[in-house]
Amino acid sequence: KLAAEFPSEDIFLITASPVIKAVTNFKQVSKTLEEFDVEEQPSSLLEKRYPNIRVIQSGVKQLKSDDHKIYTEDGKEYIYEKLCLCAGAKPKLIVEGNPYVLGIRDTDSAQAFQKNLAQAERIVVVGNGGIALELVYEIQGCEVIWAIKDKAIGNTFFDAGAAEFLIPKLTAESRETPIECKRTKYTVEGSEEKGRPTAASDKLGSALGPDWHEGLHLKGTKEFSHKVHIEILCEVKKIHLQQEFIQLHRTSLTFPKGEKNVEPDEVLWPVYVELTNGKIYGCNFIVSATGVVPNVEPFLDGNNFAVGEDGGLKVDKHMHTSLPDVYAAGDICTAAWEPSPVWHQMRLWTQARQMGWYAAKCMAADALGESIDMDFSFELFAHITKFFNYKVVVLGKYNAQGLGSDHELMLRCTKGHEYVKVVMQNGRMMGAVLIGETDLDETFENLILNQMDLSAYGEDLLNPDIDIEDYFD
Repeated sequence: KLAAEFPSEDIFLITASPVIKAVTNFKQVSKTLEEFDVEEQPSSLLEKRYPNIRVIQSGVKQLKSDDHKIYTEDGKEYIYEKLCLCAGAKPKLIVEGNPYVLGIRDTDSAQAFQKNLAQAERIVVVGNGGIALELVYEIQGCEVIWAIKDKAIGNTFFDAGAAEFLIPKLTAESRETPIECKRTKYTVEGSEEKGRPTAASDKLGSALGPDWHEGLHLKGTKEFSHKVHIEILCEVKKIHLQQEFIQLHRTSLTFPKGEKNVEPDEVLWPVYVELTNGKIYGCNFIVSATGVVPNVEPFLDGNNFAVGEDGGLKVDKHMHTSLPDVYAAGDICTAAWEPSPVWHQMRLWTQARQMGWYAAKCMAADALGESIDMDFSFELFAHITKFFNYKVVVLGKYNAQGLGSDHELMLRCTKGHEYVKVVMQNGRMMGAVLIGETDLDETFENLILNQMDLSAYGEDLLNPDIDIEDYFD
């Protein structure tokens, strides 16, 4: 976007990764809903397309905002007129520095995970967001103990009802074949043969795209397809290595076969997870999929950034940080403006793309001394994704975020086909979750955006016999 706005200016992209993430197959589904693929491409493609872009492959060592300078790890310095920090976030690991704990957030860690899974008989997955959800669904031939701190799965995106709708898909033995992934994949040249250096936690790869598990062969050693046991309302209390565990003289459990089954495990595992509910399970390794923390480290030293409660760099409604000429976008930033009543920040690919595009517009307006309106994409929270092979659309305050007890829910559910939930407040629609091919996304988006009073329709709003999208056309 910057390259297009300023064709005669030099634009530097400083990145620690040899490949760049490009948005491809972009489709504007409706006013605020967009679908796209994220694909790794060699940085030379970007430089070819825009001759004024230079990609510099190096990590950032330091930012000296007073001098308008960036120092890179390869010992060079770059002077900027305007700077946008888009360094993303890093996985929030349950424990640092344990070889049996893998954090998944980027393509490097996904590859490390796949290598480990090939020899695994049992893994423990900790976390309840999008990545944990997809992971548990995609893994075959390996026992999975899934520890979640909530009552229901997928708490970031759903409520208990939606979780109930999805659970049968998780335990189904046979899997429908996923639609073939038509995207080309780039790997770093020669990385296959040389054995790629594993991504140490300080060497961050780029974040996973929406279909990151496509093309990864997620299969363990066992012959069955699916074995998942969910432990709810618990967190990891402690992780014991094999030796420590033997010295503890405690009992670990076998994979539960039914409700009453608590048999002690005879097998010796490389690592043991003790949960806060008192149960201990042995496993080959642990996947930490417990969210992310903004990757602000290299930039804070010596700079007086205003930082949000979640650790991100605070930005105003023009994506400007508290320092002159420094902007931030994506996972690294914290939206510190007064948001629209039906928008909230969530560290997702859709918002990263919107913020990056909008930040470039703001930088351009600022440089040209023009004023600029807030981008429309921040009017309504809207995200489209896929879980368990279902299309999933979440709109507005889909989990009644911040509405307190002053709201009501309306549900419609057809087992194995669709799940529709709307969040209403004072007769107005504030949010919605749509799972399956509901054809309601655009209608509901409009009803949330225009805040029409719907009290007169009552329960008929979700009546399957009434063609609501025609009604509000």
